[in-house]
Amino acid sequence: MRRSEFTELSEHVFGPALARAYTTDLVLEEVGGLTAHEALERGVAVRRVWTALCDAMDVPEADRWEVPPEQRRR
Repeated sequence: MRRSEFTELSEHVFGPALARAYTTDLVLEEVGGLTAHEALERGVAVRRVWTALCDAMDVPEADRWEVPPEQRRR
């Protein structure tokens, strides 16, 4: 998983404003008590950070991994 995919998925799942807030403000215990932004900056695997964020926000597994084609960035 690339950071661009992380950004696209987070904006799809949470909406752009909440995605920014969650990645910069929400502390994720699964990645060492860091925010998603901090964890990514420190080199934690992107997929691990995404999974931790989804777990913290109770995102169902079916909603985590794909942006519908009509909603993808061009």
